[in-house]
Amino acid sequence: MDTLTISPKFQVVIPKAIRELLKLKPGQKVQAIVYNNRIELIPVQPVARMRGFVRGIDTSVDREDDRV
Repeated sequence: MDTLTISPKFQVVIPKAIRELLKLKPGQKVQAIVYNNRIELIPVQPVARMRGFVRGIDTSVDREDDRV
């Protein structure tokens, strides 16, 4: 586990091993979320990159008669 230091400007540096593992790039956006008394950084993915991520999902569901 890596330990980070918060600078006087409240900035942190993401360790190189984590940046490489997640393929983070300079200027890339991340969301900061507080969850169970911790901070989680979640990389924001472009919508175009998400295309096809549910390919093959079963969309056959029982519908009410008034629904098409």
